[in-house]
Amino acid sequence: MTEKFTDEQLGLITIRENSRARRIIMRPQAEGVVVTIPPHTSLRTLTDTLNNFRQQLQARQLEMQKTELEKHGGKPHIHWDFRIDTDLMSITLQRGTRKTFHLHAEPGQTVIVCPPDTDFTDPKRQEWLHLVVERALRQQAQWMLPERIRALSALHNLPFGVCKINTSKGRWGSCSARRDINLSCYLMLLPPHLREYVMLHELCHTREMNHGPHFWALLDNLTGGKAKALREELKKSYTCF
Repeated sequence: MTEKFTDEQLGLITIRENSRARRIIMRPQAEGVVVTIPPHTSLRTLTDTLNNFRQQLQARQLEMQKTELEKHGGKPHIHWDFRIDTDLMSITLQRGTRKTFHLHAEPGQTVIVCPPDTDFTDPKRQEWLHLVVERALRQQAQWMLPERIRALSALHNLPFGVCKINTSKGRWGSCSARRDINLSCYLMLLPPHLREYVMLHELCHTREMNHGPHFWALLDNLTGGKAKALREELKKSYTCF
């Protein structure tokens, strides 16, 4: 039995039941955790175990992410097992039968079909594949993010002009004097609560075009008093791609 769910902080949790397991074993990965459980393990026991080791798992994930990035010059190595899995979408590679690359894309899922003899050790091929993944990520963001920020805008009565998606890695979002909002496609890789925080942050700029006390009071009101805490959490976040 294999089940999966997304945790806001730990990423994709993959649960595998093993009849020979005598205890819960958690193996952190750069973008998630693989959990092996004995038969008949209750959801409460599993949840309590994850929560008890949450800080250690997050610390280990951070180390693994940094190691992965350093190993490949600041970018993750793309190979057959490469995948991006979030609450909104997935991007995966698939072994094809043709000699050319092609994409299958729909809202929530992109599959990059590669020739069976693809050489993933070729630096130029890696560079090209990173561009393909970035374009796939941007397309998914264009499908997903404008709809979500429009819903937040309507909920909190903070109208804006247009929403555009870019590929900025240095800025999660921005709001112009015309109340147009730009969002980075890399928001797709953030946990849901941080992605919503960024959107609310930019929506607040449609009313307060600064970071003064009125701005933070408004954002605090929309985040249940967690604006500054979420800001600090966001500062510590970075994407692994």
